[in-house]
Parts: sequence; C-alpha cells; structure tokens
Amino acid sequence: MVKVKPFAAIRPPKAVVKEVASRPYDVLSSEEAKAEAGEKSLLHIIKPEIDFDPIAEEQDPRVYEKAVENFKLWQQRGWLVQDAKEYYYVYAQTMGDRTQYGLVVCANVEDYMSGAIKKHELTRKDKEDDRMKHVRIQSANLEPVFFAYPDNAAIDAIVARYTAGPAEYDFVADDGFGHKLWVIDDPKDIEAITAAFASIPAFYVADGHHRTAAAARVGAERKENNPAHNGTEEYNYFMAVVFPQSHLKIMEINRLVKDLAGLTPEGLIEALKKNFVVEEAKCSGPYRPCRLHNFAMYLAGKWYSLTAKEGTYDDNDPIGKLDVTVLSNLVLEDILHIGDLRTSDRIDFPGGIRGLEELQRRVDSGEMAVAFALYPVTMEQLVSIADTGNIMPPKTTWFEPKLRSGITIHKF
Repeated sequence: MVKVKPFAAIRPPKAVVKEVASRPYDVLSSEEAKAEAGEKSLLHIIKPEIDFDPIAEEQDPRVYEKAVENFKLWQQRGWLVQDAKEYYYVYAQTMGDRTQYGLVVCANVEDYMSGAIKKHELTRKDKEDDRMKHVRIQSANLEPVFFAYPDNAAIDAIVARYTAGPAEYDFVADDGFGHKLWVIDDPKDIEAITAAFASIPAFYVADGHHRTAAAARVGAERKENNPAHNGTEEYNYFMAVVFPQSHLKIMEINRLVKDLAGLTPEGLIEALKKNFVVEEAKCSGPYRPCRLHNFAMYLAGKWYSLTAKEGTYDDNDPIGKLDVTVLSNLVLEDILHIGDLRTSDRIDFPGGIRGLEELQRRVDSGEMAVAFALYPVTMEQLVSIADTGNIMPPKTTWFEPKLRSGITIHKF
C-alpha cells in the first residue's frame, strides 16, 4: 500500500503563474530553454546554465550555485510564495478535447525503496546524479514526478467536488495546453484522501524516472545522516502528481534511422519480407499503424505497412509482445545492425506528439534514411510490465501533455 501526505506548496501568486510555470527541464535543450525563458520563468532555477554567456555546462559547479541563488531570489521577489498550511491540490491538464485530473501529493521515499512505487524504465546514473544535486542543494523538489494509480471512486468523488468550483489557477500555456489548479483545504477531505491512498497497492511511474530516483536517493541520504531520524521528517517525502490510470493515454515514440547499413531501399524491403508482410500504403497521406504488431515505414518517398508474421513475437511475454521489442529485434538489430539503442548515434526517437509528417519531413530532407512509426503501448501493458518486475526497452512511452513545472514546489 502507498503512503501520501499533504504539504505546504511553494507556488506562484495567481497573477504570475503563467510566467513562472515552465516546461520540464528534460524536454528542452539549454539553447531552447534560453530562448523560451522569460524573466520570471522557473527555467532560470531548473536550467540555470542559461543565465551564463555563453551557456555553461549543465554540471558546472557555478550552475548549481546559480540555481540556489535564483530560487532564493524568486521567493524574495514574491514570484514564489509558500502556503501557510499543508494541502493537497488538484491539477488538471487539457490537450484538445481531453482533460486529465491528478492530485498533487507528497509520495513516500520508503515506498520507492520497497517497490510499492513501480518503475518500467532503467535510469542513467549521470542524469540521476545531476537531478540529485539539484534536489540536495535546494532541499526541495522543484519539479513533480508523474505517477498513475488504479482508479478509486472515493478519490474521484472528492476531486469532482472541487473541480466543480472555480480554479485557483486557470491558464493556457504557449504550447496550447490548458492548466488548472484547485486547493483542497478542508481537513476532512485531506484526511479522506490520505486514508483512501492507504488502500491503494501501488503507484506506477509514468514519467520522471530520473527525478523519482533522485528524490528518493536524497531522502535516503538525509535519513542516513540524521541520528535522530524518526520517519516523520519532510525529507521522507517527495512531490508527485498522481493520476487515475483511466485518465492517461500513452503516445508512441517512433524511430528515425540515418542510414540503411549498406542496403538499397529495395534491398531493405526484401530483407523485411522474411518477417513482415510488406505492403505499399494506399492512403494519400502518412500511414498510421492500426493495431499491435503493425508498423508504418517511410522510405524513399513512400509509406509502407509492415505487419509482423505469426511466430515472430511472443504475446505471452510482457516484453516480447511490445512492438518496440519486435522492431528492435527484427529490424534495427538484425537488418540495420543497431545494437544499443541507448548509445547509437544512428538513430533518433521523436515522440508521437510531433506527428507522422515530422518523420516524412526528416527523411525527405536527407537527414534520415528511413522512419518507422509504432502502435502505442497501452496503460494495461505498462502496468503488467511494472507488476512483473520487467523493464521496457528504451524509448517506449511518451506521455502528453507534460506536467508544467513551477506550479507547485515541495520544500523539505
């Protein structure tokens, strides 16, 4: 079972929330962040390398010092203010005609260490270490992590009651996504939420594996260095936005490959026919995969449908049935000789939010030689993999919209 608690968020006044809130640190390069950051943007705190000219290296010691300086400055200027009491918060995101409602809570470090907070991806130590330094020097979780949990009627009812009223924050970011926040301030509702989560068996990390690991490691470090530790300290918790599983939709992450490993386009198609039914797409525009084990390929100005043949995948294996596994094994490794997806410079992974037209554009430009589009993983598959202790292959899931950073901050 999972443990959560309310917290006194540090957050922007309503009048400046749109200016302070930013996209997450890991979806922007330093150059993009510098171009995007306004005067009050949280990017000056979570990517402070942008305040140097030229832009500093992310792990330059001066960058971490600047992060602390800016966090203090934002509070001194009144752009970030701490709530007087501990609350839960409802956070809603709208993309197109779909809105997902989550709760901003403090999750428990021990739940991560014990496996009650379940992950489905491996993390890179260098990225963990960088985020861990930011958490450690600030004694704060500046950005939330993104969890899913099994739907719960009692929690849904409380959320519905608050969202029926006016929101504390209500703004549309520059990317067109809507963001709203409500403060859950009734002690009875706070108590009911805490009790309801105590009956929920697990959280599932949807997005933010590195931030989750970094926050948990800092909490464990503080525990080890505190002889008087009793488990009630604020460092035992870290900030998360948790969504019912039914609210979330996973987008695919596609593949672009720079070369054909010496093959001609015709040679690649012939090689694919061993394990796939290859058909030239009849549609006028890009071809979108229509089911599991069906892929789209864009090659030499044409879209193709690739359907994996029976016996080339194992639907009884939670990893073997994933289309990223099928494509990696039968195409990227066997035919195009890309062994390690994490380190190869011959492959790129555009998220589905960029659209199939982006794949076509980059191949037509000559930057890439071939593109593959995949059918997205489902939440059920993600949960099954996490429950069985398996790890997804790299670059499998893409959640959109991303959580906006700076709407709430947890200080410990």
